[in-house]
Amino acid sequence: MAIIVTVFLSALDVTSVGTALPTIVAHLNGGENFAWVGSAYALSSTAFLPLSGTLADVFGRRPIMLISVALFSLGSALAGSAQNMNWLIAARTVQGIGGGAIINMSEIIVSDLVPLAERGLYQGLVGLTWAFACGVGPPIGGAFAGKASWRWLFYINLPLSGIAFTLVLFFLRVRTPEGSITSKVKRVDWFGNLIVICGTTLAVTGLTFGGGRFAWVSAEVLAPLIIGLILIVAFLYYEGVVPKEPTIPWEVLSNRTTIGGYLATLVHGITSIGVIYYVSVYFQAVLGASPIMSGVDSLVFALMIAAGALTSGIAVQVQKKYVPVNVAGWIFMMVGFGVLSLMRLDSSKSQWLGYQVLIGVGVGLLFPSPLFSVLAPLPVERNAAALAFFAFTRAFAQTWGITIAGTILQNELTKRLPTDFISQFPGGSEIAFAAIPVIGNLSEPLRTEVREAFATSLSMIWKIMAGISGAGLLSLLLLKEIPMNMEMNEKYGLHGDNSGKNDDKSEKGNAIVSEETV
Repeated sequence: MAIIVTVFLSALDVTSVGTALPTIVAHLNGGENFAWVGSAYALSSTAFLPLSGTLADVFGRRPIMLISVALFSLGSALAGSAQNMNWLIAARTVQGIGGGAIINMSEIIVSDLVPLAERGLYQGLVGLTWAFACGVGPPIGGAFAGKASWRWLFYINLPLSGIAFTLVLFFLRVRTPEGSITSKVKRVDWFGNLIVICGTTLAVTGLTFGGGRFAWVSAEVLAPLIIGLILIVAFLYYEGVVPKEPTIPWEVLSNRTTIGGYLATLVHGITSIGVIYYVSVYFQAVLGASPIMSGVDSLVFALMIAAGALTSGIAVQVQKKYVPVNVAGWIFMMVGFGVLSLMRLDSSKSQWLGYQVLIGVGVGLLFPSPLFSVLAPLPVERNAAALAFFAFTRAFAQTWGITIAGTILQNELTKRLPTDFISQFPGGSEIAFAAIPVIGNLSEPLRTEVREAFATSLSMIWKIMAGISGAGLLSLLLLKEIPMNMEMNEKYGLHGDNSGKNDDKSEKGNAIVSEETV
């Protein structure tokens, strides 16, 4: 319960803010800085993910989880009291550090307590929690934006944070490594983490500027983006040759099945966040739904994610195989995006409901399933590092996904919307989120023209995401079905639990690694 509540806390924030963004941007007059509301959270949560995995290994899972919840709570309080966009962006940065670490720590703790072969149900429950947040998040965001105040979207995190903190404090009774604070601090790879934090910050800054404030070919975009990506590559090289205790050991990147899992995670992160963020735009901009009704209209999508995530976890546990679920997930993703591209202004309710079923199942199936291919070839001692990089890959990919989808929508709307209508919005504004609040007040035939432009532009997003999903399908070529072990990392297990597995299981895991090493 401690893990589930903390996951729900972080997931609810991620899934609810998007629905309320048009209202928040309009209230704070922040059209030019709109993208940073999401990017600041993504930047900080991504940049500090590798460090959170290292700190969990050095200082223990429980204290890092408590600090993460406290940081998330602090960021939420600051965001709720924001008086301008810069204030809100800074608050989202603090919130992102805590929120990203919460997700990472939850995955790591589950891996400590449950053997990989029996983890399907538990991963399914974590995925179900995410899906439930996807279901209630948009209506909650819409309700606060339309009926109350968007500030309560952040203030509601405070009592939830209190519950989560209390549950972790009293019920998450796991072992903590011995040693003095000084000795533990010396074990942390500070320089390596500084490299990846700087690289991620620069890359996300370039992504945020691109296509909005500056052209993609401008120096303001290309310089930070290229330098950031170079630093991330340099970080991976540095980890393999310098530190005695690397943040991301090369062992977690030297196996083809593990690499296939990371590739699937990368593609799934790009495509899934695109549909989570922008499916509500269809309901608000095209169908004219209110923020709260757009959340209700997308509820079937969230329910299908829940069903897919739970089915995926149970299927892996029952079959003792992870490849079939990955195959099914990518097929559903490609078909789902294909049918989403058919949605138009005159699409019937049965159409847009049915299309959400297909894409929702695909997104749900692939929430937990790549994790098994990442961990199956590795010894349990590498779980924390592998999961930290897994979370980093997904978070970094989601930043790309938001940027890619937003850029496509911006460019398509610029081409399709009437010039007189576009001229209302200052240069650098995100047209979609600036335009949505005013569509309902437009006179005909301009209102219909704008709605049709939105429908056609969103269709282009789904077509491109279907193509990107094809790269996920190719990741299946790297996967090999490896028996999942029954071993747990007793170093971080529950207090009083001495039911460790035999050492021969560890030797078997190491043999598998040697056999599969590229």
